[in-house]
Amino acid sequence: MNADRRLRIVRGCLLIVVAGLVVSGVTAFPLVAETRLLAAVLHDLPAPGGLVAWVDRVHAGLAATGEAYPFIAYGTDWLAFAHLVIAVAFWGPLRDPVRNVWVVQFGVIACAAVVPLALVAGPVRGIPFGWQLIDISFGVLGVVPLLVALRHIRVLERAQAAAWASGVTAEA
Repeated sequence: MNADRRLRIVRGCLLIVVAGLVVSGVTAFPLVAETRLLAAVLHDLPAPGGLVAWVDRVHAGLAATGEAYPFIAYGTDWLAFAHLVIAVAFWGPLRDPVRNVWVVQFGVIACAAVVPLALVAGPVRGIPFGWQLIDISFGVLGVVPLLVALRHIRVLERAQAAAWASGVTAEA
C-alpha cells in the first residue's frame, strides 16, 4: 500500500473521531430538550420498561435542576466545550499525522480511560450498569479508528525515517 493511500486511511479514521467528538459536544448543550424528546419517543415504542423509567428519571432530574438551579448546566456546557476543543486538537494529525502522532496516542489513552471512569463513577452516581456499558462503548468504539490510524501512521513514520536516512525527502 502506498503512502498516499495510508494517509487517506489515517485522515478518514481521524475524521470519524472528530465527527464523534463534535456530535458529542454539540448534543451536550440541550440535554433537557433531548431527554424530553427521547422519553417521548421511548413511550411510543416497545422499549424495555427499565430503559423508559431511567430516561424519564433523567429527564425529570435535568428539568427540575434546570428550573431551580440553571447554573448547574454550566458544567455540561464545559463538557460540551471540552469535546469541541479536543476535536480541534485533531487538526494537527489531520495535517501531519507523523509529526502529531501524540494526539492520536492521547486519544487512545482517553478512550481506555473511559472504562474505569464508567465502572467507578457509575455506581457512585447511581448509574444503572446497562447505561455504564453504553458509556464504555464510546471508548471501545472510539479507539478502533484511532488504532487503525495509529498503525498506518507508524508505517508512514518508518518510511519517512528510512527516506531521511537515505537522504531522500519523503512527503507523507
